[in-house]
Amino acid sequence: MNQIAQLTSRNLKIFLRDKTAVFFSLMSMLIVIMLMVVFLGDMNIRNITGMLENFGERNADTDKNNAELLVLMWTIAGIISINAVTITLSAISTMIDDCARNRIQSLYTSPVSRLKIALGYLCSAWIASVIICILTMAVAEAYAVFRGVEVLSFKTHMKILGMIIVNSFTYASVMYFAALMVRTEKAWSSLGTIIGTLVGFLGTIYIPMAGLPDGVQSVLKCLPVLHGASMFRAVITEDILAETFKGVPDSAVDEFCEQMGITVTMGDTAVKMGWQLAFLLVCGIIFLAVSAIIMKYRSQSDR
Repeated sequence: MNQIAQLTSRNLKIFLRDKTAVFFSLMSMLIVIMLMVVFLGDMNIRNITGMLENFGERNADTDKNNAELLVLMWTIAGIISINAVTITLSAISTMIDDCARNRIQSLYTSPVSRLKIALGYLCSAWIASVIICILTMAVAEAYAVFRGVEVLSFKTHMKILGMIIVNSFTYASVMYFAALMVRTEKAWSSLGTIIGTLVGFLGTIYIPMAGLPDGVQSVLKCLPVLHGASMFRAVITEDILAETFKGVPDSAVDEFCEQMGITVTMGDTAVKMGWQLAFLLVCGIIFLAVSAIIMKYRSQSDR
């Protein structure tokens, strides 16, 4: 265990020391913020206020303010889910760099098992993602409170922490598996560009769920990215969602939540958060198990 901790610490220090890598791992988050400020935010706010106008006499100014805060919290949830993907992707690049510079051969010849070396890479990506997601959530919530959102409850914070841990574990496992498949820095950089571009679409952040064809929606519902984003949205927007849609029929609220990816439906049934957490964990365990099999095969072939 001490060897794993030392390897994890070593990989974390290498990743955090490279300020450029940390910055570019947050690039997708910055793109989301810019899109929301310039274009998507106003569009979503208009959609919400237009919907609320259909339900009797309401205070337009209050509805607009609540809509702005709802979109802000919805965006924060999307940012946290994106970070869980891109931070693990960037942190695992330490392994790619070690392979490219043949440092990993030195590690393999040391009195440390390959399993512990692998766990060092995976745990460092996992921990880096958890730390940066927590810091991002803290800064984002502070800004939201400044804008007028109520401070989230302790129970809500614990739910968010649990979801950050699970999401980070899943994507650390996925990225470690991807790193086993990719051997060069150039190929990993290309893969990172593709993932960084796609993650906003896979999590229905750039385009809400309602704006996608039914076939695309069906595919996304089979991927962990959408369910991870959905969980964050459901928890982070819960209070402001209730305040914004006060006096609105539950059917209309449910329809809005489905359109915005706050809830995910399979058939006519909304997927429960417990199922989504289990799905993410299973995905992480599967990728981890497949990675272990690949490592065992490579270890035998290298003898």
